[in-house]
Amino acid sequence: MTTTLMLTIAPIFMLVLLGYLLRRIGLLKGDFWTQSAKLGYWVLLPALLFYKISTADIDLGLTAPFAGILASSFFAAGAVTLVVTRIIAMPVAEQGSTLQGVVRHNSFMALAIAEALFGAEGLSLAALASAVLALVTNLSIIPALLSLDARKDGRVGMPLIARSIVKNPFILSILAGLLANFLLPDEIPIVHDTAGLVGSAALPVMLLCVGAGLRLKGLKTQIAPLTLSVLGRFVLFPVLVLILASGLETQTVLILLIFAAVPTAPSSTALAAETGGDVPVMKAVSQQLV
Repeated sequence: MTTTLMLTIAPIFMLVLLGYLLRRIGLLKGDFWTQSAKLGYWVLLPALLFYKISTADIDLGLTAPFAGILASSFFAAGAVTLVVTRIIAMPVAEQGSTLQGVVRHNSFMALAIAEALFGAEGLSLAALASAVLALVTNLSIIPALLSLDARKDGRVGMPLIARSIVKNPFILSILAGLLANFLLPDEIPIVHDTAGLVGSAALPVMLLCVGAGLRLKGLKTQIAPLTLSVLGRFVLFPVLVLILASGLETQTVLILLIFAAVPTAPSSTALAAETGGDVPVMKAVSQQLV
């Protein structure tokens, strides 16, 4: 069983490694990776999310507890992280980066692993998980980071929150997918075909970009935020999911665990810079165990 699992997900990590090697040997220059990541973020992955969510067989009886478990685990892990970082008197900037390290997830890897293990059905369920976490993250993490940011004197900054939601391509594609799913009886000719075709390129391209973005020499940082991020991301969050998910189907629990245990989102570094976080620490945390 273990060997089968490793063989199934090995191609995902091979793509990450390939991206790293392609960047290191200089076959594809830095600007290519920057533009590819932008293409994936704004076009490819939103197309995938729209297609999968709009065509998924959404069972509200399953979706509600599924979403509740993810959201509850997210908030519980975040609350524990904030309490611990304050108890040990961690600098405020590091608190924000540690918080992101624990609760934010790399959706590209989670979606790829879910598809590799469970096929199209698993990918559709994973797209719903990504939708839940995208909404929860944008509605909660920015206020939390801004409240920690000493430059803002504890003010939350509603314009930044609203802007992050309105401009987030994941949230827009998720909402469009949900509307199409519930309001339209059938797929839209050409639109769904195009979205499915474009979306099929999302995971390979983004996994290559994840590998190209790795900077292994930059992983030296203070021990406390990195240790807390690793423990929170790979131990606390999954344990909370396991506790709350008792009674659900095995496949559903495993997909929840995938999202609970994948590395931190690469975009966390940009948000740390915008909200007063410790950027060097955030860079190191976001590359942990990728």
